[in-house]
Amino acid sequence: MVDRRRIVRQWHEGAGDVLVTLVRTEGSSYRRPGAHLLISADGTYAGTISGGCLEAEVVRKALWMVRAGAVVERYSTLFDDTAEIPFGLGCGGVVDLLFEPVNTPECGAYLEAMEASLTGVESLVATWLPEGGDKLARTIYRDSRVTFASETATDREIENSSRIYPETISPPQRLIILGAGDDAKPVVAMAALLGWRVTVADARPQLARSDRFPQAETVLTANSAGTLGIDTSDAVVIMTHSYEQDRAFLTGLLAQPSPIYLGLLGARHRSSLLISEAAATLDRPVAECCERVFAPVGLDLGGDGPEAIALAVVAEVQARVQDKLAASRRLTAEDIASQLTQGGASRYLQTQCAMDTPGPVRPEPARQ
Repeated sequence: MVDRRRIVRQWHEGAGDVLVTLVRTEGSSYRRPGAHLLISADGTYAGTISGGCLEAEVVRKALWMVRAGAVVERYSTLFDDTAEIPFGLGCGGVVDLLFEPVNTPECGAYLEAMEASLTGVESLVATWLPEGGDKLARTIYRDSRVTFASETATDREIENSSRIYPETISPPQRLIILGAGDDAKPVVAMAALLGWRVTVADARPQLARSDRFPQAETVLTANSAGTLGIDTSDAVVIMTHSYEQDRAFLTGLLAQPSPIYLGLLGARHRSSLLISEAAATLDRPVAECCERVFAPVGLDLGGDGPEAIALAVVAEVQARVQDKLAASRRLTAEDIASQLTQGGASRYLQTQCAMDTPGPVRPEPARQ
């Protein structure tokens, strides 16, 4: 997603002449199909298509490759001095790259769809690859409607489907951070490094300020999750440090369809109280609520401090949205029952959070 933002930015700056897309892989590959590289005539580029082993050669030859139009070129990263396919660099696979000139309607429409994805719009793309003497053609769909079609695309026959490269240009992952304390800053920064769309919300206006979170897409004052338009593809982390705010946000989120990830920051006993109270308010089984909440939040990576916690949180969100989550520390109903019988609610005093009261806010450090 970071590559996509850089490509769109370079394209808008007029520094793009050739778009390279990884369309097929065999064996080991550093990047998956859908990786892109936008190259300008002066050799500057945005994006990546490998771990660095192919970019220099591709950039050097890109303009020459598209002298007669779009073309697919095969590159081998297998180490074999006798291979006919360039270049044997020892990475362990074969990749097919689509080179296409930017100044065509097909590439222009594709880059527009890429830009639209950054604002949350998904597009489906069917590209007929330039093989066997046929030129590249492309159709782009949005909400089941055709938004672009090459003049020759409607003439393509079903038997040409083996030449179609299908792609879904999905929006970047959206992360909603409920809580605008200082420890939310590294979470925002790490999520931004991944190219995610980040929203920060808090009921305390003295904290929910855009100057405190310059890398967030949106910073707003809110005391209800229902006003944030959260859907099932979003990831949400509750970390206000205010018990009352956390309970309100958690209860509201558990009352609606679950986001793909819902994390709750805090000690096990505090989280046990919050989940049990939310379950009681909603008249839901505690076990059902536990299945929907990652608490304690974050992978057990070790370390201490806001940055280490942020890494654990972002890593768990990434693992969840990529369906790579192996083990989690999330509470179970049995854990909560155990926590609540070891001293009861008196172990956690619901005193007012220091951040709840408007007052002097520590000045932000000057940016270099």
